[in-house]
Amino acid sequence: MEHAVEQAVRIIRERYAEPLSLDALACAVLVSKFHLLRIFRQATGVTPGRFLTAVRISEAKRLLQNSDLAVAAISAMVGYDSTGSFTSRFTESVGIPPTRYRQLSRGEGEFTVPSAAGRAGTERCQLRGVVRALAEPVSSIYIGAFGGPILQGRPSGWTTMRHPGPFVLRRLPPGTCYLHATTLAAGEKTPETTLLTATLGPLRADAYAGGEVELVLGPQGWSNPPVLFAAPGFEMLTEKSPQSGFKRLSSAFA
Repeated sequence: MEHAVEQAVRIIRERYAEPLSLDALACAVLVSKFHLLRIFRQATGVTPGRFLTAVRISEAKRLLQNSDLAVAAISAMVGYDSTGSFTSRFTESVGIPPTRYRQLSRGEGEFTVPSAAGRAGTERCQLRGVVRALAEPVSSIYIGAFGGPILQGRPSGWTTMRHPGPFVLRRLPPGTCYLHATTLAAGEKTPETTLLTATLGPLRADAYAGGEVELVLGPQGWSNPPVLFAAPGFEMLTEKSPQSGFKRLSSAFA
């Protein structure tokens, strides 16, 4: 099972610009599309289609950071036929439009985290927990409550911490959410930083008002969807690109 999903993830990461369908992906890994859909969701937490969209937006972020290509050109390069559809999906996922993201990724201007608006008069809840890390953080730790297993969109509540330890997310709307945390950690053998993430969910905010959850920050694995949401104060990470001659930049909460 894991081999088929890992192969599917590799195909998505390598061929994200193509119009990959579930049928084509299942054929490539030699399983039925219904079986692939089930085991892919079990391994990654999302469907192949959502994983593909996340990879496309992540690659668009890299191109916006590291090139002067027009948004329309980037849109086509990551598999979108419509620049308008791409801009809408990018803004929904990252939290800001592509042109604004380009500016912020280059240190131009400031960005405040936009929280999702709640309904007036809705009773608010809170989540208490503790965050731990498998390596020493060298940046702030961002913790937020989001609507799904991919770190994207607007948080219904968020906080920052300088060191691992207890945290509280207050004034959350009641209902189901996913907790996401991310930070940068020092490399063990190199001066480069490493992205650490943690995801927990689905959780019921009201059910955990009197309890405590635990988030353990660790390096991302092959099955983790890319981090899409942008938040202030994070440095850019450099990683080797599979494309010869192209230096890619990635970001955590960009």
